[in-house]
Amino acid sequence: MLLTTTETVPDSEVVEILGVARGNTVEARNVGRDITQGIRNVFGGELKAYSDLLTKARDEAITRMEADAESMGADAVINVRLETSQITDGGSEVMAYGTAVRLR
Repeated sequence: MLLTTTETVPDSEVVEILGVARGNTVEARNVGRDITQGIRNVFGGELKAYSDLLTKARDEAITRMEADAESMGADAVINVRLETSQITDGGSEVMAYGTAVRLR
């Protein structure tokens, strides 16, 4: 499955648009992580545990979007986008979406 943020695929032609493929996940922080990251926040620097959590969430959202596109019979997903939003004080949603297409 080809995933791209562009509207076209070089040397390929979109022959059918199948619809919007999407995948999402909601990840929550945990108390232990909040304590250690709170201490790091006082002294500055990257909040590595939160970076890792969001990386995991983005990867999961992309994997779910890809599965959605495959279920539609797509060869590729073009115009891939990622969005995040806060769902609760301790949880964020990551959404991946794009246009599922068939290529020639």
